Amino acid sequence: MYGAPMIRARILSADAPSTLQLGFARLGLPRAAGEYLLEKLPHLQLLLTGLEREQGRFLKALREGSVAPGFEEFPDSLSGDQERRPGTALLSGRREQLLRLVDAAREAPGQQALAAAVQRALDALSPPPPLRLGARDFALGERTWVMGVVNVTADSFSDGGRFLAPEAAVAHGLALAAAGAHVLDVGGESTRPGSEPISADEECARVVPVLQALRERTEVPLSVDTTKAQVAREALRAGAVLVNDISGLSWDPAPAPALARAVAEAGAALCVMHLQGTPATMQQQPRYEDVVEEVLDFLERALARAEHAGVAPGQLLVDPGIGFGKTVGHNLFLLRRLPELRALGRGVLVGTSRKGFLGALTGRKRADERLAATLGSVAAVAAGGGADFVRVHDVAEARDALAVADALREAQEGGALYETVGKRAPPP
Repeated sequence: MYGAPMIRARILSADAPSTLQLGFARLGLPRAAGEYLLEKLPHLQLLLTGLEREQGRFLKALREGSVAPGFEEFPDSLSGDQERRPGTALLSGRREQLLRLVDAAREAPGQQALAAAVQRALDALSPPPPLRLGARDFALGERTWVMGVVNVTADSFSDGGRFLAPEAAVAHGLALAAAGAHVLDVGGESTRPGSEPISADEECARVVPVLQALRERTEVPLSVDTTKAQVAREALRAGAVLVNDISGLSWDPAPAPALARAVAEAGAALCVMHLQGTPATMQQQPRYEDVVEEVLDFLERALARAEHAGVAPGQLLVDPGIGFGKTVGHNLFLLRRLPELRALGRGVLVGTSRKGFLGALTGRKRADERLAATLGSVAAVAAGGGADFVRVHDVAEARDALAVADALREAQEGGALYETVGKRAPPP
């Protein structure tokens, strides 16, 4: 189950100082007292995984020597079956304490990977830089953007065959743009469970004319949903500025996968998605020991290979792959823990629209009956702050749901009692 250990820091909880200040204000504490408590209370909990014995000894020495006070627990998980499972540690502290750990690890022999992992987690508390798609910049971490789906396929689970003719696909894409889609994702090969691949030539014949026509008639950035380097190259020439790869580069064993090289050569963006298996086999009893950790591991390795191929780090997105080699429970748990993907320091794209797990939850067998369930899922991930883009079939309805969810997440008007929240107390 586990490959070579890779040290990772996952943020399990992060109490923003402003949230704590709200509580202090409601308690009637003077601002100076609130500032004092903010300096004493732990704000962050991090789960460290992939640790070797030497990192465990280093962390224990820090705790015992009070070099970084405030860390609550370093479970000794490094004993026992060491060959099978890397060790873990649970850290609790304030940002400045974790920064002290980073500084100490950078200076200690053999601890640079630990320092880098914790630093990445701290960096992920701030949003990544904007993602540039063509001529447009998309701010990340501030709102939820909408990617509209244009399936130029005969057998997609949601609308297979409806838009197979280029004219119908172009008209549908323009309608989605008019409805408010921020990006259009054009795909020519179905990746529903049990689907079989088609040739690159056939896929190009489906998507390239649609991309060319859309590029001529809308300024909305275009994405191509493909796993093939040849299709990516042709689509990028036709006007796409983002490649959406459901394989997460896992089907090309080269250190610098051909699809990623095509993206790099075009100066475009790339989204890497997690899946277990292939569309033909992925829903045959998928199993995980820690679904979040294994998705993170897969995506981190995909990001490294994409960068090795020349894709700029700021031009990368990740997708947890909802419905791709996951049970209903796996999908729900990933959506619940979606903010942990922020540890990768990239924008996050999520696709739940009309998927089978929503049908299992609601009893809606037909994909086109799952609009309400889809809106519930996108609103939930937006309110939780875990997604930057949602990939949907029903754009206008999704935008309405997201307008409410995003506003709820950013709500600040709590009344006169909270007006000073976020303002530091004056110096004594």
